[in-house]
Amino acid sequence: MNKMVATLGLAATLALPAMAFAPAAEARSVTLTTQLRPYGGNGAYLAIYLVDPQGRFHSTLRVAGTKTKYHTHLSAWARGRAAEAARIDGITGASVGSGRTLSVTVDIADALIDAGYQIRVDTAVEDGRDNPGEVTVPLTSAANHRPVSGRGYIASFKFDM
Repeated sequence: MNKMVATLGLAATLALPAMAFAPAAEARSVTLTTQLRPYGGNGAYLAIYLVDPQGRFHSTLRVAGTKTKYHTHLSAWARGRAAEAARIDGITGASVGSGRTLSVTVDIADALIDAGYQIRVDTAVEDGRDNPGEVTVPLTSAANHRPVSGRGYIASFKFDM
């Protein structure tokens, strides 16, 4: 009996460090597709981000438009992202032109799906209207593949996972 307890104790001691370095959560590749309406003017700036079940900013998924002076026009996103200001460099790209489509693939933790989180999109165009929260879509299996219309520059937005 003492030999078995000692063996189990040794096995647990060896297993704990390995468990500490195991991935804590799995992520799923999610493709975000945003089709803009035709409009006059410069390219649109978009911020695509997650909010938690309480409606608080969680994280940025993608920003279209690299001139940071216009990021403040994406007002709902700009208010929430203060803590991650230094981390958005890798998730920005060119603005999106009139009638064009932006399609990007991001990794989203499985734990956030069907857990009350939402994908939101803010839009702004230089010399045009700003649309905070233009699109709000629940991050659920039921909303997967289902396009929704925006109330400004976005003709349709959908995600595919």
